[in-house]
Amino acid sequence: MEQAPRDPERQLQPAPLEPLGHPDAGLQSAVGEEAEGARDESPGEGTMTENNFWLKKIEISVSEAEKRTGRNAMNMQETYTAYLIETRSVEHTDGQSVLTDSLWRRYSEFELLRNYLLVYYPHIVVPPLPEKRAEFVWHKLSADNMDPDFVERRRIGLENFLLRVASHPILCRDKIFYLFLTQEGNWKETVNETGFQLKADSRLKALNATFRVKNPDKRFTELKHYSDELQSVISHLLRVRARVADRLYGVYKVHGNYGRVFSEWSAIEKEMGDGLQSAGHHMDVYASSIDDILEDEEHYADQLKEYLFYAEALRAVCRKHELMQYDLEMAAQDLASKKQQCEELATGTVRTFSLKGMTTKLFGQETPEQREARIKVLEEQINEGEQQLKSKNLEGREFVKNAWADIERFKEQKNHDLKEALISYAVMQISMCKKGIQVWTNAKECFSKM
Repeated sequence: MEQAPRDPERQLQPAPLEPLGHPDAGLQSAVGEEAEGARDESPGEGTMTENNFWLKKIEISVSEAEKRTGRNAMNMQETYTAYLIETRSVEHTDGQSVLTDSLWRRYSEFELLRNYLLVYYPHIVVPPLPEKRAEFVWHKLSADNMDPDFVERRRIGLENFLLRVASHPILCRDKIFYLFLTQEGNWKETVNETGFQLKADSRLKALNATFRVKNPDKRFTELKHYSDELQSVISHLLRVRARVADRLYGVYKVHGNYGRVFSEWSAIEKEMGDGLQSAGHHMDVYASSIDDILEDEEHYADQLKEYLFYAEALRAVCRKHELMQYDLEMAAQDLASKKQQCEELATGTVRTFSLKGMTTKLFGQETPEQREARIKVLEEQINEGEQQLKSKNLEGREFVKNAWADIERFKEQKNHDLKEALISYAVMQISMCKKGIQVWTNAKECFSKM
């Protein structure tokens, strides 16, 4: 990704549609007594205070998953998986703990939390959730979203999501996130009371902004292009990995035929029998080891998949910027139109075709009093439009500044995580090859003793 310019104010940019990160009033009482001392009592603020910041003092884990059956909104029976979230306080110097809590959440509740964060923090690259259904898997691994192995991997992914949010310098202080971890009942109602769905931008509006923005910011255009390429590269990498894993599975399992042949051969040999039997045992062990190897390998694939989904989070920031740029350009266009109308009324000269001009020609000129009244209304609208445009520009600069700061943070995280994941994957492959060499070395020793 290209280095972002250090001066985020080099051009005027649009403003966010709403103040960033401020959930609606009334959440103070919803947090409950458990959160006393951990909240910022400032009106309208949706963040924790730095001094009493509780996430620095607790550990978060998704410790287990449980298959359940219940009724959905349509009163139809459904089977789903619930995940146990545990928050545990770090032990104090006096050896006592002050907070131990646990509650169950469905995957859909994790989705609700993330959707809320996307709306209230449009300038942040919000961490992605693990996949709801398995993709890019080798064919011997089940893609069923109720498969125990897949549920376990998703449990790890959900825990990673919570830890990503908890470690983010801004998201970690959100009260809705705190309630997600501590308030089991009525949490969804509390989220919906924030009205975040009404603040969400429609897909049609986003699509309209993408094609109609006249002066897009080159930095966000390049970022959007990068996110597309990152997603494409990781998708190809995961497909290659799945094909290699599939073929590797077949090669290992075919080695089981060595074990069967050596065992049958040992039955007709007296002096060579023990050596052949031992060699066959090593081949059987080698053939069966691939199941655990490839299931462990899925862990590294999940690390790559996280950044496959992070690419969409980057695009979400770009889309929000396009929407704000579009709103800004529309406001500027509307202001220019009103100024022209005011000038035409003041001078009595119509420079462009208008319905009002045609009406005047057909039904006669306005009286001076009517014209003065219209000019006064337009001047008020122009003054209001100029203030609004100024506000949008100032807020827009702040959005760009905050967005690039978070993108820089994300880039450092990405470089570190992908480097570690690729190194770990290479180490695993080396270890797998060494085990294969050891198996054949053992077989060689068996043959030597015959």
